[in-house]
Amino acid sequence: MRQRHSRVRRRLGNAFLPRRAPGIPNLSQEISVLTVGVVGLGNMGRGMALSLLRGGFKVVGTDASADTRRALAGEGVETVDTVAEVASRAEVIVLSLPTAAIVTEVVTGSGGLLASARDGVLVIDTSTSHPDTTRRLARQLAEVGMTLIDAPVSGGPKAAITGQLTMVLGGGEADIARAEPVLTAMSTKRVRVGDVGAGHVAKIANNLMCAAHLIVAGEVARLAKSAGVPTEQLLEGINAGSGRSGVTQVNFPTWVLNGAFNSGFTMKLMRKDVRLAAELIDQTGLRLPLAAEVARLWSESAESIGDDEDFNRIVELGAECTQA
Repeated sequence: MRQRHSRVRRRLGNAFLPRRAPGIPNLSQEISVLTVGVVGLGNMGRGMALSLLRGGFKVVGTDASADTRRALAGEGVETVDTVAEVASRAEVIVLSLPTAAIVTEVVTGSGGLLASARDGVLVIDTSTSHPDTTRRLARQLAEVGMTLIDAPVSGGPKAAITGQLTMVLGGGEADIARAEPVLTAMSTKRVRVGDVGAGHVAKIANNLMCAAHLIVAGEVARLAKSAGVPTEQLLEGINAGSGRSGVTQVNFPTWVLNGAFNSGFTMKLMRKDVRLAAELIDQTGLRLPLAAEVARLWSESAESIGDDEDFNRIVELGAECTQA
């Protein structure tokens, strides 16, 4: 096990290796295990923390909920009460938080990362956040010798706990290379799309498309059923053609057709992501009518589909009107 831990530490490069004075022999070849902090231990953060632990890292995590901290401690991850405690010990800090406002508070608030700054610490934000927020926080962290990259994720809690997430990355090439061993423990597919903030632009675009695909797929399924074609057969045909998408290939068979609706991602979170897309569109000054309609439908869906419902429930939007 010590050899495995040593390899993990070495792969992170010289920035994380302890320095040895010239002329002093390295008698033991012993290298301490890299400590990775995880802030936010919900559905996604829990899985990432456990994947990092399996990957050979020492993991210390925290969450605003004491019950969540206790639950993860029971699974073998060391937990602490505050962000400051994580920051004082971790050389890499992974953020898994629900909103840009909470990310900002964790970085800039009392007892946050800036207040506990340590030179050379790498921060990886896996949240879905606003790119301008990300760029501003990256500048603030850089002023105290810390580095931020954005690495928003797709795949849900199942992929998080199995280390099979997909990440779109924003950051300098050297910074992402430095983070690679930690990213590898959490994901199987990673795509760098640009500098800091670009990952969040790509993630917002991805989720806007997913939001649109869910609505259209739900309507098309009702259309085909009304015309005498069962949904299962419809999807088999669509998935063999150009209209296929992640929604028709994954979401429908996994969470919709079987009535499970248990992806672990809520309507509230997807509504937040669609709002982020609408805000970004407004900021650019573009006129995107279809995106505006998708944003309207997701917002108004709150009247019939609660925040705590699975986000795939949006496929049922308007079903009562269709049946009427």
